[in-house]
Amino acid sequence: MKKKLKRYLQHLDKRNKLIGGLLKGALYRKRQLFYFFRKAGCKVEKKTVLFTAYRGRSYSCSPKAIYEYMLNNDKYQDYHFIWAFKNVAPYEFLLQNRNTTIVKYPGREFEKCLAKVEYIVSNWRLPEHIYPRRHQKFLQCWHGTPLKRLGFDIERGQNAKLSMSQVRKNYLRDAQKITYMLSPSRFATEKFISSFNLAKLNKADCIIEKGYPRNDFLYNFTDEDIIRVKKLLGLEHMQKKIILYAPTWRDNQHTTGVGYTLDLGTDFDKLRMALQDEYIILFRAHYLVANKFDFAKYAGFIYDVSHIDDINDLYIISDLLITDYSSVFFDYANLKRPMIFYMYDLDLYQEILRGFYLDLEELPGPIVRSENELIAAIKNSTNVDEEVITRFNKKFNYLEDGQAAKRVVEEVFQ
Repeated sequence: MKKKLKRYLQHLDKRNKLIGGLLKGALYRKRQLFYFFRKAGCKVEKKTVLFTAYRGRSYSCSPKAIYEYMLNNDKYQDYHFIWAFKNVAPYEFLLQNRNTTIVKYPGREFEKCLAKVEYIVSNWRLPEHIYPRRHQKFLQCWHGTPLKRLGFDIERGQNAKLSMSQVRKNYLRDAQKITYMLSPSRFATEKFISSFNLAKLNKADCIIEKGYPRNDFLYNFTDEDIIRVKKLLGLEHMQKKIILYAPTWRDNQHTTGVGYTLDLGTDFDKLRMALQDEYIILFRAHYLVANKFDFAKYAGFIYDVSHIDDINDLYIISDLLITDYSSVFFDYANLKRPMIFYMYDLDLYQEILRGFYLDLEELPGPIVRSENELIAAIKNSTNVDEEVITRFNKKFNYLEDGQAAKRVVEEVFQ
C-alpha cells in the first residue's frame, strides 16, 4: 500500500507540481511529527555511533573504513556501533563483531537509534525530516570527488525528478545538518563549500581535508584479497584481462514507481565480437540506477557485478576501468592503472544535464564517443601514461596513503 501511494504521489507531482508539492509538504510534516515523538525522552548516549552507506544499501565506502578502523583499535573498545541497512539479513555477520548491532533502514527502530546516538556517520544525506540534535555530531563522508557539478553549482540542469529550486533547497537543508564533512583534496574542499553553500552558512570550517578512508584499502590490500574476490565471482581461473565498466546515472532518465534508469548506449554485440578472446567485462551499475540488465546472451563475456557491495573489491581485480562521468576514476587512479572515458552522450551531459568542474583535458585517460573508438582504446590500453597519472594524483589524490581513516577518526572522535 505504501509503495502504491508513493508511486501515485510521484506521478501526481510530475502532472501537477502545485498539488504534488502540497502533498509532499504534508508528508514531510507528518514524518517530522512522528520523529518528534520517537525522540521524546531519548537522551543522547555517549560513545555511540550509527553508520549507514548509500541510504542503507550496502556495507561499504568511508563509513565501512571508519567503522573497521575503530573496531580494531583498543581506544574505541567501549564504543557501541549500529549499522542501518534496507535488507538486514545479508549483514548479520556484523553481529559477530564486538559492540555491534543492526537496524532496518528506514523505520521506527532506525529513527529511535538516530535520536540517541552521539555520532552519525554516513556517505549520503540524512532523511530530510531529521536534523541532528544538540549533542549529536553528523559526519558527512560524501561518496566521491565531484566531476559533475553539484547543488548550488549547477548552472543549468534537466532533472526528471527535481526542479533546480528543489535541488538547491535539498542541498541547503543538508548543509545545515553537517558537523563535519570529509574531503580528499583542496579541489574537493572548494567544490563542497560552493555546492553546499557552506560559506554563506558560516560552515566552511566543517570540512576535514584528510583523504578518503575508503581509499585506504587501495593501498593496503593483499594478494589474498584478490584471490577472495575472484573466487567470489567465479573468476579464480580466469586468464583473460578484466575490464570494469562503471557508468553513472542520468538526471533525465527517471521512471515513476521505478526510479532512475539507465539506457545503455553500447553495442555489446560489437564489443564481444572484437574483445571476447582477450577480455571479460564486469558491469557495475550506479547505486541509483533501479532498472535491471539482462546479460544472459553475453554469458562468459559480461558479468553483472552490481550486487557487489564494495566497489573497491572490483577495482583491485580489474586491469582497466571504463567509465563516463562517474567519480570512480578519482579513486581508481590510486592504483595507477589504465582508464578510458566512454562519453557517447558528452554534448547532452555537458551542455544540458550538469556540466563539469574539471577541464576534460585533465582526465587521466582518453575520451572516446563510439564503439569503434572504444574498442581501439581498449586494445591500446596495455600501459598507463605515468606522467599523466602522476600529475593527476598530485592534484586530486595527494592525501591518499592508506592512513586516512586514522586521521579522520582522531579528528572527529578524539
